[in-house]
Amino acid sequence: MLSKVDISQPAENSTLVPRWNALVATLAELRAEVSRPPPEDNAEVAKAVIAAMPSFVYYSNYGNLDSEIYLPHVIENLKRKGLGTKEEAKARTLKVLFEYVKLQPEEILELGARAVGDAAGNPPTKEAIAQAAERTKERSILLRSADTDLTKSFRDWWKQGDYRFRFAADGDHFRIWVSDDKRPEEIELEARSTGLQWFFSFFLVFLVERRDAHKGAVLLLDEPGLSLHPLSQQDLSLFFQNLSQTNPILFTTHSPFMVDADHLDRVRLVYVDDSGATAVTADLRATSPQGAETRSVYAVHAALGLSVSAALLQGCASVIVEGPSDQFYFSAMKTVLIARKKIAPKRELLFVPAGGAKGVNSMAPIVTAKDEAVPVVVLDDDEQGRQFADSLKKGPLYKGASERVLNVRDFAGGLDHAEVEDLLPSSIVADAVSRVVRGKDDDFKDAVKAGSPIVPQIEAYAQKNGAKLAQGWKVDLAREVKKRVLRDIDKIDDATLDGWTKLFEHFEKRAMATRGR
Repeated sequence: MLSKVDISQPAENSTLVPRWNALVATLAELRAEVSRPPPEDNAEVAKAVIAAMPSFVYYSNYGNLDSEIYLPHVIENLKRKGLGTKEEAKARTLKVLFEYVKLQPEEILELGARAVGDAAGNPPTKEAIAQAAERTKERSILLRSADTDLTKSFRDWWKQGDYRFRFAADGDHFRIWVSDDKRPEEIELEARSTGLQWFFSFFLVFLVERRDAHKGAVLLLDEPGLSLHPLSQQDLSLFFQNLSQTNPILFTTHSPFMVDADHLDRVRLVYVDDSGATAVTADLRATSPQGAETRSVYAVHAALGLSVSAALLQGCASVIVEGPSDQFYFSAMKTVLIARKKIAPKRELLFVPAGGAKGVNSMAPIVTAKDEAVPVVVLDDDEQGRQFADSLKKGPLYKGASERVLNVRDFAGGLDHAEVEDLLPSSIVADAVSRVVRGKDDDFKDAVKAGSPIVPQIEAYAQKNGAKLAQGWKVDLAREVKKRVLRDIDKIDDATLDGWTKLFEHFEKRAMATRGR
């Protein structure tokens, strides 16, 4: 052993001794390190690791409560083991209900006991009747206090209505009645919506169990709130945010309404990878159009779309147009007019396609922001557009607001049967048509006639040349036209700019107005 080497007689100026001693000490430390038992063999290490690990609680069933509860049955089930899944879930919810309102089913049952006579069959005495009445009164007071506390607490969490709960006991039976601001008449809990029943049970189980048995535990949920209204699902997400202050929560969902677009850093994608294993990633990009992660990220994209559309509808002035092609054209006009300093809108103009003239009635209420008038509508001067403009002005939505229904003809120099394409220079449209529709002999640019509606000319040109116009060809054409317009912003002639400016001044004057102005 190195430690037994005799170094007692070194030279006076030798540096060997201190170096030797340092080597021996280092080797001794290394030996002790490699000789130490592995952590898994150390009982104290195992205890420390287990003590530091969080506990996980998986929630799947929150048994919805029946409106009528038979107390003797409840008391029996709370003591029994081996109940079926459904009965066990209900028993669990009942247990936390009574814990939350600080009542015991045995106590409610006992206070509701009726006065009885003696063994000889004599009727109950006046004293026994008075005691039974006093117990009933005490039970009523306890129930009023309990349902008042529950109503107050529930109101802090559930935002879809001002609900009021009332507990009623009649002999061996216990009932839960519910009313709200819209339906003041009381209805049994079981007769209310499935979403309300689910959240009521969920609310009770979480708030009670997280304080006791599952204090500090990580709560795991699979697809919570599926039966809830989308707005209620958003409230549930806020409910989780408040609960997470005491209990971390992990939940899976396919619903975009459960994804908080303001906190995407909390979102993880879970999918099955190519090897068949479950994968988890914080990368919210869809890397492959056909990949499993693309399907998983869909709910996130939908949540972002909902968030963006809500912001747009609240902050923009909407103008309803017939289709996507019109949306392309008006967006291009707006860009040119702003770039050429012809207009300076106070609010962003949002052009919303309605899927044809018939879709306006359905689209208008959707895009109408609070306290604002119905949106401006722009319709073609074709037969369908004229007919629908007349019906809109006579209908309930635009009655008294006919000035908001605009006809393209009025901004296309009075051209009969004009469509939005006729608001743009025919040379630009014709050049784009040559890219979309190929003729055999002549080019559309050479055949187009100024001063006539251009869409019928395109259709006649295609028929003459045996070119089939694909479904959605007007949208393809609009893309090409927009590309050319934005490429040559400075080349748009003054007459066209004046016509566009007049149209957008109408948009701004009418689209910015609010109801009652």
